[in-house]
Amino acid sequence: MSPRTTTSLRTPRALIAVAALGALGAVAGCADGGTGGEAAPGTPGAAAPATPATPGQTDQPRSGPADPDDPFVIEEVASISEPWAMTFLPDGTALITQRSGTLAHFDPATGQNSTVTGTPQVVHAGQGGLGDVVLAPDFEQSRHVYLSWAESGDGGSGAAVGRATLAADSSALEGLEVIWRQEPKDSGNGHYGHRMAFSPDGQHLFVTSGDRQKLDPAQDLGNTLGTIVRLNPDGSPAQGNPFADRGGVSAQIWSYGHRNPLGIAFDPDGNLWSTEMGPRGGDELNLITQGQNYGWPSASQGRHYSGQDIPDHADGDGFTPPAAYWVPAISPGNLLIYTGEQFADWQGDALIGGLSGQSISRVQLEGTQATKANEWDMGQRIRELEQGPDGAIWALTDGNNGQILKLTPKA
Repeated sequence: MSPRTTTSLRTPRALIAVAALGALGAVAGCADGGTGGEAAPGTPGAAAPATPATPGQTDQPRSGPADPDDPFVIEEVASISEPWAMTFLPDGTALITQRSGTLAHFDPATGQNSTVTGTPQVVHAGQGGLGDVVLAPDFEQSRHVYLSWAESGDGGSGAAVGRATLAADSSALEGLEVIWRQEPKDSGNGHYGHRMAFSPDGQHLFVTSGDRQKLDPAQDLGNTLGTIVRLNPDGSPAQGNPFADRGGVSAQIWSYGHRNPLGIAFDPDGNLWSTEMGPRGGDELNLITQGQNYGWPSASQGRHYSGQDIPDHADGDGFTPPAAYWVPAISPGNLLIYTGEQFADWQGDALIGGLSGQSISRVQLEGTQATKANEWDMGQRIRELEQGPDGAIWALTDGNNGQILKLTPKA
């Protein structure tokens, strides 16, 4: 474990939402180095073509002088290898997934963690591994925990979601069963998605499902690649899903036309939001609505890695455009809708961890409208943001030398 240290925030970067059309300078950047945000910064790639500014876009450089009005300080609490997701238990401790397949039980008071047994065998390759972790809405009664991971099978690999019971001392998962599988399995080890969120009433589980870097399946309702699915807590398709009359896996789908959605969360008004990695540029924050097609790969504010053009989202194209997007890319790793007291001015806003952007971005949410507000340079790839019981913000940094950071308001 690394010793606890406290540092001030590195380089805050205020962003301006451009509200008028106009051609700006050429932008360079790559949302994911061809691998969905998992490639390290500096991955080779030609600059993307210039993209005209539209509402919700920023073309400001992600750098600048230090700002004396940094909003928080960072406490480096512990180190952890390959962290991916984090969720707090009612006793104030937390579960943290590690992409290698380990589930850690972390005690913020001591900075120590221990291994939770009973986890599944995972495909630990490319972007694959142990993924998200969320508690059942009735956790205090059932002690049910939901995990997602990449698994192998006929045709290659794919995302899976399982449900298990966490032992009373949080040392083991018991009775793990797979309740959902991404279909079909496919070659490669990218774009699994597999972030999860329960609806505010606790009745439905939403799971993001990436396109597996196969593009066209995201427009095919006969599979679950490039979709967000809506399930009952046992993994069965929820009643009222928009494509249920088609039968098969179509009955699971809530929305489609997604690339690699790596964040999903409900706001206090009950609106569902998702962050999605674009190709070269064009990362998105989407308001997720039943039955809507979000355009991938037919529409994007980004460009293919080859430099080939993708039509921008446009009125009348039949696709739902993003509520906000980023050019150049930030590579959103997850999504947190903040509801705590410590950063009272941010209540109800979206906080997004950036991988290639090495940043935290704040987007103001007002009803169904999104306005980009700030971006802060963290100097490290941010994989996960999670709200602690006391309203502090916790961050997991990416990679073998990952860190567990606690962010609190500057005095």
